[in-house]
Amino acid sequence: MNLEAFAQNAGGSGGGSAFVSFIPLIFIFLIFYFLLILPQQRKAKKHQEMLGALKKGDEIITSGGIHGKIVGLTDTILTLEIADKVKIKVYRSYIAGKSELK
Repeated sequence: MNLEAFAQNAGGSGGGSAFVSFIPLIFIFLIFYFLLILPQQRKAKKHQEMLGALKKGDEIITSGGIHGKIVGLTDTILTLEIADKVKIKVYRSYIAGKSELK
């Protein structure tokens, strides 16, 4: 008889609040925010700052893997010299970073 009463209470209707049922979802969102969203935002901000600080003479690498030296730049396009007398134009957004090869 005690087992029946326990089974009824354990599986019975929840008397808890709706907020308590959302606590696991809030916890999962916080984990995603701190492990995925926040680091991605920091990386994007750092990349935008690097793109804004580019100047003539900097050696960079494009997202396609081309290494070159900046010989001209505008707001949206960079002119790279990738070999003697060989110049290409690349959008700023396709710059991966400054080249570490010298």
